[in-house]
Amino acid sequence: MSPTSILILIASYFAVLVLISYLTGKEDSNAAFFKANKSAPWYLVAFGMIGASLSGVTFISVPGAVEANQFGYLQVVFGYLFGYLIIAFVLLPLYYRLNLTSIYTYLKDRFGKTSYKTGSVAFLISRTVGAAFRLFLVAKVLQLLVFDLFDIPFVVTVIITIALIWLYTFKGGIKTIIFTDTLQTLFMLISVVVTIVFLASALDLNSVKEIVDYTKESNLSKVFFFNDSNDPQYFWKSFLSGIFITITMTGLDQDMMQKNLTCRSLKDAQKNMLSFSVVLIFVNILFLVLGLMLTDYAAKNGITATKDDLFPTIAMLPEIGVVTSAFFLLGLIAAAYSSADSALTSLTTSFCFDILDIENKPEASKKGIRKRTHIGFSFVLVIVIILFYFIFKDISVIWKLFKAAGYTYGPLLGLFAFGLFTKHQIKDKFVWIIAIIAPVISYVLNLYSKDLFNGYEIGFEILIINGILMFIGMLLIKRKN
Repeated sequence: MSPTSILILIASYFAVLVLISYLTGKEDSNAAFFKANKSAPWYLVAFGMIGASLSGVTFISVPGAVEANQFGYLQVVFGYLFGYLIIAFVLLPLYYRLNLTSIYTYLKDRFGKTSYKTGSVAFLISRTVGAAFRLFLVAKVLQLLVFDLFDIPFVVTVIITIALIWLYTFKGGIKTIIFTDTLQTLFMLISVVVTIVFLASALDLNSVKEIVDYTKESNLSKVFFFNDSNDPQYFWKSFLSGIFITITMTGLDQDMMQKNLTCRSLKDAQKNMLSFSVVLIFVNILFLVLGLMLTDYAAKNGITATKDDLFPTIAMLPEIGVVTSAFFLLGLIAAAYSSADSALTSLTTSFCFDILDIENKPEASKKGIRKRTHIGFSFVLVIVIILFYFIFKDISVIWKLFKAAGYTYGPLLGLFAFGLFTKHQIKDKFVWIIAIIAPVISYVLNLYSKDLFNGYEIGFEILIINGILMFIGMLLIKRKN
């Protein structure tokens, strides 16, 4: 595709999103922006959450990592399923019973104001980092495919990327996102299927059965790793990490829970969570099969691109065809924006409720506070993405993302676990100190894990370690009965 064709495609795509925003954002109220008036159909929420969960990181990095990690990522995905069950039957009933807009309000009722603010700040840092990672990836690809050819600097690419999100979310917020995420998830899945169909033809695979047999016979399709507990892909490390990644990055994350809290009832939210969790396994399998076929196609045709560059490089080859290239771009943009747009809205929500205490502000000023916060976080994301541009040059982004989440989400895991599974009260004013110490100790343990633990290398389980340290720290500051 020519750069001009790509620009036209992107412009058309966002014109559709802006149209959806216009149709769903007419009300322009805080109730619609924050909670979609609690009237969102559960099946739309469930389908849209697929795209929000996967994001542009999964779209690019999971297929690109198959060559190095085989299908080992699926062990983490199996852990996700159990994590979603805990969310559906433990966390969602709590959130609905308390009728929360920001889920961190629970911490204020359970422990006090400092714990509440600490949990909220931990989320704001976590989600800002996560959203910036995801948007960094799509901005990097767009820079390579389009903007470099027009000599447009990366900084301008990033500003355009964030401005487009702001454009279609500034009125409707989460109400608009429920519908745009549904459309974006559809584009993403179509993109994967179209690419697999092309690659199957190029690799002389003429039926679904042949694709399944081809996958089974490949050395790259190994899923389970039980032999070496020091291996970062060791099954129990990956599986348990998957459980806790889901609990923290979905169940304790304002972004993902805000969508669930738009459902009409707890029962609808649980149906959304359970159906979404099962479908997500099959979608991830699709991405891994895609990665296998991309790797083999590259080897067969002398293509040297690897990791995050593999999918974009092949998808934009002339022999791939305009249709496949167009769907790749739509899928990439859809995957990235379905995650990032809700992140911007949830950051706005959390900051307004948890930091600015918007509920206790004069009614006339509430909408203005929301809009200024929304713009403010747009600028924050621009700055963080540009910083990432100078830090990450090679490694598959998804592994960096989850590693970072282990440090930033760990305190949230410890806080909620302590609140749910103990009846202790704590000296609330010291919580923020524990929330800093736990990630620092976790980082040191991870840095020197091979020396400290006879060659054992810490992987995703850094999240569990961090949460345990936070939990222990809270035991140390509990009040005596």
